[in-house]
Amino acid sequence: MSVLYQNNCYILIDHSNYINKIYSNVSSTDESNAYEINQCLFSIIIDKEIKEVPNRKRKLQNQELNEECSRVKNMYEQFLKKVPPKLKQSPAKSSSTEVRDLAQKLFEATVFDHQGINGGNNFGSALICTIKDNQYLIPSNCRFYCGCVKEQCEKLNGSKFDIVVADPPWWNKYIRRLKHANDKLSYSMMYNEDIASIPVRNLLSPNCLVAMWCTNAPSNIAAVKDMIFPQWGVEYLTTWYWLKVTTNMEPLCDFSTGCKRQPYERIILGKVGDVTVPEDRLIVSVPSALHSHKPPLLELLSPYVKTSNPQTLELFARYLLPNTTSVGFEPLKWQHVSLYEKVS
Repeated sequence: MSVLYQNNCYILIDHSNYINKIYSNVSSTDESNAYEINQCLFSIIIDKEIKEVPNRKRKLQNQELNEECSRVKNMYEQFLKKVPPKLKQSPAKSSSTEVRDLAQKLFEATVFDHQGINGGNNFGSALICTIKDNQYLIPSNCRFYCGCVKEQCEKLNGSKFDIVVADPPWWNKYIRRLKHANDKLSYSMMYNEDIASIPVRNLLSPNCLVAMWCTNAPSNIAAVKDMIFPQWGVEYLTTWYWLKVTTNMEPLCDFSTGCKRQPYERIILGKVGDVTVPEDRLIVSVPSALHSHKPPLLELLSPYVKTSNPQTLELFARYLLPNTTSVGFEPLKWQHVSLYEKVS
């Protein structure tokens, strides 16, 4: 379980602990061992001495976004009042520079071409296996398809999924800068129209819950609700928020106005058939320093679908999860053994 604290409005989760439990018993050819992800990657702190560089560009104002920001901030303040005090103090042991350097090193060291490789693990425990001379941890009861998401979804035609999670490669400045510096270190960004054209509709079960990670850009938010979901045959339900905090529960940055950086991301939820979920839920966690290493949602979403063993599909995956089919160019990226430490 990744949930540390939960009530009707707030959920505090521990991403690193969830991963460590997945790999507490990893089988190889002749032995079993426990692996834990490098805890430095979850030692997020704020350097008080580093001042933020002023943004000299014209500040865009959006009344709806400003109201939403105020609502999320209020949810966070209420969360702090209710969360047990012992969960608020967990000081980091690593400096922010050390965390950033490690994340960059691992990002560059795990650039592999796995296109066309498919595989999985049908056993009830995790495995360690070798793919193209590199070792990877593979969780239990999972499948993965490496390559273009559109093409891999076509291969899945005939399969039905009760939960679909998508983290699309939205166009953004960070990836454009990364691509300019080193083309091998970035993924291909997609236009909203291309995301909408992914053949997902035929993969959705009669009662299916869809969760899409989305940036705070108004154009992308509108695209999900007005173009992508309708083309997938999905009805918009509500939006949840993932608040990124430091190890002592402070937001990673200040709550802002307009279209500036926020300490939260949104999870836009939609449905097919008879599915209901709570509105305005706040998910709080210390984020991974690894790029696009989002916290797991399966445990949070499963109670709202009408099956005890939901079939889950993750699109644009960069790591694997149990009981999940993962699709994308890099679903094995954060499975590389270099991210983990053998503890037994």
